[in-house]
Amino acid sequence: MKVAVFFGSPRPEGNTDILLQEALKPIQAEGHEIVLFRLNALNIKPCQDCGGCTKTGKCVIPDGMAEIYDAIRTADRFIVASPIFFFSLSAQTKAMIDRCQAFWCEKYLLHKDIPAGPHGRKGLLLVAAGMKKDDAVTCADTVAKIFFRTISVPKHETVSALGADAKGDVLNHPSALQKAQEAGERLLR
Repeated sequence: MKVAVFFGSPRPEGNTDILLQEALKPIQAEGHEIVLFRLNALNIKPCQDCGGCTKTGKCVIPDGMAEIYDAIRTADRFIVASPIFFFSLSAQTKAMIDRCQAFWCEKYLLHKDIPAGPHGRKGLLLVAAGMKKDDAVTCADTVAKIFFRTISVPKHETVSALGADAKGDVLNHPSALQKAQEAGERLLR
């Protein structure tokens, strides 16, 4: 199986990254192909709402999204890992998701789903937040759900670590780390 990972934190080795590494352990152990996109390091221009994708389902902006579009078409499993900023996903994550408007046009205007392939398509959302309110996770999960459904991922799971603000705080949440690893295992089944 091919697993596409969209890491949307600007902070390497921070709480979101630690959660992600836990989720990846079972995937790596089974030797599946992992394609990791560190969104903060990519040149991704925000969606310009130019309408260029409405007739073809293809974005006309030439930038770092080209490889992401290919991975979305060819992967079987998807992980979105993001910190929570202002009750939503990070700007890096949201920019990538917004640029998937091309897939929305392809699916809903042109009536073309991305084929599921022999393993089907499943998703996982991992979020870390300094706040302790579930509302933040609910808001972020709503955005992720729309993204996953747009790219023909019919179901996803969400794992969150709340109250993890300072770098490394998530290490004080062993249950969140365990849940991330178990979600990584379930993602493969």
